[in-house]
Amino acid sequence: MTRTVYLNGEYLPEDEAKISIFDRGFLMADGVYEVTSVLGGKLIDFEGHALRLQRSLDELEMQHPSSRDDLLEVHRELVRLNDITDGMIYLQITRGSAGDRDFAYPSKDTAPTIVLFTQAKPGMADSPMAKTGMKVISIADQRWGRRDIKTVQLLYPSMGKMMAKAAGCDDAWMVEDGAVTEGTSNNAYIVKGNTIITRQLSHEILHGITRAAVLRFALEAQMKIEERPFTIEEAQGADEAFITSASTFVMPVVEIDGAAVGAGTPGPVAARLREIYLDESRKAAL
Repeated sequence: MTRTVYLNGEYLPEDEAKISIFDRGFLMADGVYEVTSVLGGKLIDFEGHALRLQRSLDELEMQHPSSRDDLLEVHRELVRLNDITDGMIYLQITRGSAGDRDFAYPSKDTAPTIVLFTQAKPGMADSPMAKTGMKVISIADQRWGRRDIKTVQLLYPSMGKMMAKAAGCDDAWMVEDGAVTEGTSNNAYIVKGNTIITRQLSHEILHGITRAAVLRFALEAQMKIEERPFTIEEAQGADEAFITSASTFVMPVVEIDGAAVGAGTPGPVAARLREIYLDESRKAAL
């Protein structure tokens, strides 16, 4: 079935959607994006994604082409038009096209480009990996310095995922100055005793929407949280490890660079947080 996508105010069949070759998202990776999960036909954490989108646009001095309410309506309409029960909605906004290539930003009256499309992922909340856990490798973090802005500059994370695949693993954790920053498309955590440890917010990591929700739920469940950097060696010696993201929710990590984490099986903290997150998020879904 041909998907219906959204492009600059129009709902179109995906094969009819066209963007200028001079669009700065294409030429300069001058754009930002968000991915919102859909469970049971409803949007998960939409408010958080809308707020982070606004922050990313503001940090790059880009126009916001749509209001929060209009964006919500577009998301819901795409869910309806494409009959999405479980899946994701990808949203991208670029600085648009001034009709030629130039390093300088175009004038303020250049219209931004806004694109949304759906991806069906039946049963995404029931991933078998939640029962088996992920294996990760460590790689050097060679990205630019403003990782807190959710830009479309994703070449190095893509390279990291391919490095992990070549090593027979599921993902890579990036390391800078001896400490883990984050996964290629997720935030990283370890558990020592009754304490969840994850890197503090800064320009070095993405301010994850799922991260914020999971940490809030952890505090409500009387779990202890410590926000600080940790090393690969510390992670290998932890009782548990896990990641969070909009598409994987809470996913246990059972092996890092070939060393088993804890018993080498998913632990109780990650399992409980995944359960809480999915339950609470479904209740609050729009």
